[in-house]
Amino acid sequence: MSSTLSTDILIAGGGIAGLWLNARLRRLGYSTLLVEHEALGGGQSLKSQGIIHGGTKYALGGSLTGSSEAIADMPRRWREALAGHGELDLAGVHLLCEAHYLWSPGTLAGNLTGFFASKAMRGRVDQVKGEALPAALQDERFRGKVYRLAELVLDVPSLIRRLQVLAGDSLLAGKQVEPLHDAQGELCGLQVDGRPIEARRVVLCAGAGNAGLLARCGLAEPAQQLRALHMVLVKSASLRPLYAHCLGAGTKPRLTITTHPADDGQWVWYLGGHLAEAEGVARDEAAQIKAAQRELAELLPWIDLRDAQWRTLRIDRAEPAQSGLVRPDNAFLTRQGRLLVGWPTKLALAPDLSDRVLASLRAEGIEPSPSHAPRPALPQPALGLAPWQELF
Repeated sequence: MSSTLSTDILIAGGGIAGLWLNARLRRLGYSTLLVEHEALGGGQSLKSQGIIHGGTKYALGGSLTGSSEAIADMPRRWREALAGHGELDLAGVHLLCEAHYLWSPGTLAGNLTGFFASKAMRGRVDQVKGEALPAALQDERFRGKVYRLAELVLDVPSLIRRLQVLAGDSLLAGKQVEPLHDAQGELCGLQVDGRPIEARRVVLCAGAGNAGLLARCGLAEPAQQLRALHMVLVKSASLRPLYAHCLGAGTKPRLTITTHPADDGQWVWYLGGHLAEAEGVARDEAAQIKAAQRELAELLPWIDLRDAQWRTLRIDRAEPAQSGLVRPDNAFLTRQGRLLVGWPTKLALAPDLSDRVLASLRAEGIEPSPSHAPRPALPQPALGLAPWQELF
């Protein structure tokens, strides 16, 4: 058996939530180890659209919801980190777009939705016209209104790479992860591929992997829910960058489009929103692609997609269980003894989850150890691939 390792905090899960928490704890002086059984970012993180929401999409009914209140400060915190003077130094992470947009296709209901969203938000939501419009909407046939949001869109692969650098020697690849118990039968760490790792606290933030880890720890709570999405990817030389929620008559975006660079220099549109939810989940790949083609033909008829390549991607968004599978308002954390279990619920809320972990540690008086023993070289997890790299 491998020799026992010791650390202040042992983190399971190498997505954005785990990597952000790991980097923040290290910056504060904690000894950490982060275990990833597949590839960094390879679960939900690299499948996200990279939007750092400020809550506008949760205020489309005209009032601030719990979600919009909880997430309102996230763009500021991420911008400070990207500038190199926030709680983490994320200087060098590629910013795909300085702003996300709300886009009304010109219907009365869509225009009203955009109006009420702009009045509800505490931050500035400015209407843009003419040359200030996103490139893909600068066509004489465009009819509608566009609002520039105080949000941003990140290139998630470059974010994962930066957080990997900030992790230093704290990353560990491991296929078999089991609970480690002390002589009294209490959880005291994890055993990774036969190597015992003792920790003062263990944090599970492995997304969908939390359920299996909890089961191996003999715990049924907290329960997890999986919210299914059926995303669509479009690749074409004719595409121009667009980062926007297209509004419909309801309180959710009709379509959410982000744009990502393919390895051959072309752009890929990544389509979510209502298209990817309930009805979209029920469709097979061919039907979902046809639905996306109809939407784009109606909303953006000037875009030539005759030579486009189309793919779909199914995602299960792992979250703490909620009545009726509703989306949680904010990041979630609960503690059972030495075990902390968390879900950020979305990429933008990774800082919020780290706040909750730090508050729990400080409430228990868990401060950084005064000294850290040197570690042997450990097997390192690989970097995951973004879906537009894998599917095209």
